[in-house]
Amino acid sequence: MNIILFEPHEMGKPLPRRDERTIHLLKVLRKKAGDSFDAGLLGGNVGTGFIEDIKFDGSIVYILDLKEAPPPRYPVRLAVGFPRPIQIRRILRDLSNLGLEAIDLIGTELGEKSYRDTKLLTDGGARAALIEGAVQARDTRIPLLSAYTSLDEWLGERPWDKPQSPEHTSDFSWNIYAAGLSKNRSPILIAADNVRPEGTLANLSALGQSMVLAVGSERGWSDAERDKLEAAGFLRLSMGDRALRTETACTAAAILALEKTGVLG
Repeated sequence: MNIILFEPHEMGKPLPRRDERTIHLLKVLRKKAGDSFDAGLLGGNVGTGFIEDIKFDGSIVYILDLKEAPPPRYPVRLAVGFPRPIQIRRILRDLSNLGLEAIDLIGTELGEKSYRDTKLLTDGGARAALIEGAVQARDTRIPLLSAYTSLDEWLGERPWDKPQSPEHTSDFSWNIYAAGLSKNRSPILIAADNVRPEGTLANLSALGQSMVLAVGSERGWSDAERDKLEAAGFLRLSMGDRALRTETACTAAAILALEKTGVLG
């Protein structure tokens, strides 16, 4: 853990003995009463925590001094065809760690239908993976996560064109200005495709615009889906000739997109 994150409802309550954060502070970092640690409020500021006392039952009494804004999340939205549940955890963790603003899971024609029934979206597993990625980056904010039954539904909804709800406003509007991007320019729409590409993502010149990325499932896009993406304004761009694992393709596409937006410096 590079930062100890607290949920708003935990404020003022001791950290229980068996909490993984308590174990990390006491066993890994070997903190004692009076010591400080990097801390943050989920969805809020970052700063410093102080251990006031370690109680007889092993719980930690702490105070927080959180005055700094968290690092910005970047104006890249990535949609991916539902992968295997074990891959979902890794993908969500890594994309959250990279600082993406939104992640969409979508059903695709060639994707395994049973993957859409994963309980990760309802049992807290997906959220835990997003938080894990944020903690690694010393961040307090996580990407907005959504699920769609099909590519048709996702393209019909066009979530990238809709204003975000108040609880996610800070995750979507602040970073456009922080990255020097114009909110008045529509995002560039890209579908990763190694079968019928119109060019390569590496050669794209798109500095100064946000991006929406679409990555297919393990078996890629069907021809019908390629036509639908093209009709919706997506450029079909490759990332080389190799067939990539889903999580590899997501990470590679995200890093290339971040570089093209200019937020990496």
